Amino acid sequence: MRSKPRPSDIATDPFRERLPGMPRMRVRLLGGTFEFQCESPRLRRLVDAAFAGLPPHRLPGKGADFRVRLALAPAARGGSRRDAPRIDTLSGAGLLCATTSDSDLALVSPEERAALVMLSPHLLGFPYHARYELIEFAVYTLAARAQHLVPLHAACVGRQGRGLLLMGESGAGKTTASLHCLLRGLEFVSEDSVFVTPDSLLATGVANFLHVRCDSVHSLPESTATTIRRSPIIRRRSGVEKFEIDLRATDFRLARTPLKIGALVFISARAAGDGELLRALRRGEVRERLATNQPYAANQPGWTRFIKRVAPVPAFELRRGRHPAQAGEALQRLLGRAADGKC
Repeated sequence: MRSKPRPSDIATDPFRERLPGMPRMRVRLLGGTFEFQCESPRLRRLVDAAFAGLPPHRLPGKGADFRVRLALAPAARGGSRRDAPRIDTLSGAGLLCATTSDSDLALVSPEERAALVMLSPHLLGFPYHARYELIEFAVYTLAARAQHLVPLHAACVGRQGRGLLLMGESGAGKTTASLHCLLRGLEFVSEDSVFVTPDSLLATGVANFLHVRCDSVHSLPESTATTIRRSPIIRRRSGVEKFEIDLRATDFRLARTPLKIGALVFISARAAGDGELLRALRRGEVRERLATNQPYAANQPGWTRFIKRVAPVPAFELRRGRHPAQAGEALQRLLGRAADGKC
């Protein structure tokens, strides 16, 4: 437990800017180098859970340096709650912030390439939310804003330097399709957040976890299903429960370098029936789908350049087959055609 500051400490350092001996760790992430300053071992464990053991992706040009400080916030007043507090976002004075009604916050300054993350004892009882909604929020926002990357709500898999960008609404099947691609030996970049260089179309991400719905494990090979059932279960804000699979502890392949986007795939909930799972999309249709599917990215500075560069990239709609494994098979074939320039 952290000792209370002496009155003289408050007088000389009221904002706690000079904390002696704070441990530091440096990690290559998303094309940059992040230095994490963790005020306690518990905070360090959250950073390790999120970012330790990942491939050190590098992007063209000199990588940026970032600083993220993690500190313990005071306990909330008014008793405890059973659920994680809701996260709200706001901005002003060049700062971006995610905060709760408690004293939790992630304060991000893209110009300074720095962030402060404060976590209360209550939120620390929900490590998934603390990691995903505040720590990863700070890291992702810094990397995207300072390096002018296009942040996409998408998954990405590939091999030999080529990648497929998988997009679709939440629940459309991006994770299931990604998992079946991994079972076929493809490389993994990310299941939920992909960051793309708008000029070279290189996709990077954080390949730490895959979140599989508890009710979808039955479609997997028994050996894989058994392994997944040993994973911890997290509960999303929507109430959906998922197994959280740490891919760093599996035999699945993580992409060692960023992947060049070879094709766009919009995953649909519509059944393919007796037709082909993949349907080619017209260029005008692709532009409209991208803007609809990626409202946040469409308002970022690099969007126009991204749209111009991605226009010649082949795009498809992937419909549901009779078995989820068919999606992995179709995407593996598509990736082979994209690598050969035959899409």
